[in-house]
Amino acid sequence: MKYVLVSGGVISGIGKGVLASSTGLLLKTIGLKISPYVSSIKIDPYLNIDAGTMNPIEHGEVFVLDDGGEVDLDLGNYERYLNITLTRENNITTGKIYQHVIEKERKGRYLGKTVQVVPHITDAIQDWIQRVAAIPVDDSNETPDVCIVELGGTVGDIENAPFIEAMRSLRRRAGKNNFLQIHVSLVPIINGEQKSKPTQEAIRQVRSGGLSPDLIACRCEETLEEATIGKVANFCMVELDQVVAVKNTSTYRVPNLLAQQGLIKSLRDILHLDEIPKPSKMLERGQGVWHEWETLTSEREPISDEVKIALVGKYTKLHDAYLSIKKSLEHATMHCKRKLDVMWVEASNLQPETEMDDPKLHQQSWRKIYESDGMLVPGGFGDRGIEGMILAIKYARENDKPFLGVCLGMQVAVIEFARNVCGIPDADSQEFRPTGSTHVIVDMAEIDQEQMGGTMRLGLHTTAFQPGSEWSKIRALYGVDNKQKDAPTKKIKERHRHRKEVNPKFVNLLESHGLSFVGKDDVPSSQQSQRMEILEMRTHKYFVGVQFHPEYLSRVIAPSKPFLGLVAACAGMLDEVTEDLRVQCKSPDRARRGTEGGLGSLSTLSLNEQVDGPVVNGVDGH
Repeated sequence: MKYVLVSGGVISGIGKGVLASSTGLLLKTIGLKISPYVSSIKIDPYLNIDAGTMNPIEHGEVFVLDDGGEVDLDLGNYERYLNITLTRENNITTGKIYQHVIEKERKGRYLGKTVQVVPHITDAIQDWIQRVAAIPVDDSNETPDVCIVELGGTVGDIENAPFIEAMRSLRRRAGKNNFLQIHVSLVPIINGEQKSKPTQEAIRQVRSGGLSPDLIACRCEETLEEATIGKVANFCMVELDQVVAVKNTSTYRVPNLLAQQGLIKSLRDILHLDEIPKPSKMLERGQGVWHEWETLTSEREPISDEVKIALVGKYTKLHDAYLSIKKSLEHATMHCKRKLDVMWVEASNLQPETEMDDPKLHQQSWRKIYESDGMLVPGGFGDRGIEGMILAIKYARENDKPFLGVCLGMQVAVIEFARNVCGIPDADSQEFRPTGSTHVIVDMAEIDQEQMGGTMRLGLHTTAFQPGSEWSKIRALYGVDNKQKDAPTKKIKERHRHRKEVNPKFVNLLESHGLSFVGKDDVPSSQQSQRMEILEMRTHKYFVGVQFHPEYLSRVIAPSKPFLGLVAACAGMLDEVTEDLRVQCKSPDRARRGTEGGLGSLSTLSLNEQVDGPVVNGVDGH
């Protein structure tokens, strides 16, 4: 096994996640004589067992995996870039490591020894990495050849010390030519001059911990000057080709930027990647995928047609709280050849209280709703801003504005419909008003309402489309079932993260007034499903709510279907996109190419040839 460690210095949020993902993509797609299977591990030095109980405004999005693991958002980057499926084991935290070691100590596994940070904690970290690195992460079921390890935080932080020591030991344990470190640093611009001193200090600090970076990735707002590269190489005692410049650009273009500077040659030479045997089909697949990625992300004629999506949420002050949502919208707009404009709307600003306290802010927020082409209400917890969401959804429903509700967004859509269409003025959720209201949204019986961490309905679950829902727009977007003579697909699998559900007692009433539950939890044919998964209004241009989180499975070359439907409806091309997907599903060759462990076929998806994605910065890249 070969390891690539990506660490960071100077500041946090410097873009280690994007650089780690981009490095993995290069290894997977343009391996020259080889095209290695690549896995990824993220180390987070906080004491939490996982990210599940963290505030999105403070930490950013909680990403959910197939196995229900609640992990750092960077694992979402790994899955999107590398088209792999990770597990909760791929996210290491200080809390997990200490819990693991303490449990072993309580069981007497250390035979009476004094348990210490060194060697017991550091050995546990290395053992964990080596064990997880060998687990297959795609449908090839092959053991990975290379594992990308991202060390979160900043080298020099107190909580990082055990992991730094563990990485020093892992380099020795892995052996010569099997370990490479990329250290990401910052080159700020002060009064027009690029300053290399912060990078020099960062390298000095990481070396004091026993590590010696093989490559130095310098983040800068502009293209790095030759003189600056020379300074970094000279004072950090590395060769010029060991300094990689990463200027601010779209995250989708970072792999291209690294490839242009010969990163793959450096990786190949340092890790002796040519020694890894691989069949010729891997080389062909890798070269084909890289060609498609370059085609997708190359700068060509700019796109003029724009789609404006009002994102009405609770955590809009930190856009990273909705990172996968935004990525899914980007994937969908690429497919539709449109330019994306996300109009961030804090839900509480739409409420009458804000009109009293800050009329200007209230007016500006509603103007975004009016001017948008469509609306999206994402997930969240707590009652803050709920009434604003209800008002926004009411406007979308009454004005035939394309709408997508995700998790909480679906539940709030049910509350709005119950209040304003079904005549239940006190309709609410058990989460927001435990007593004194009619609960159309209730606690799931099997969920522990006291213990918070890891107790929600999490991970990949199957949703079954209901008989009689063949008219459904969202069902049509999910494609056809080739075994059933082109009939709409019957079942789908999506990732979930929720504690509440639609109260089954009100389903008949809601459906009798026009809110159809076209998708429900998959249960044996002898039982009746009681868990509502997808709602849709038949008479609306596009009014869809999903209990699951489709954003977690969206990919650049395979956009999430609910998001694709929203963007296509906003662009006036829903029928065209639906037909395109139907044709693709009927082509066995195309379907196979999209699932063979590579990135799939861009040409079959008619993707946009220009990407105007977010820049790699402290907010978006981590």
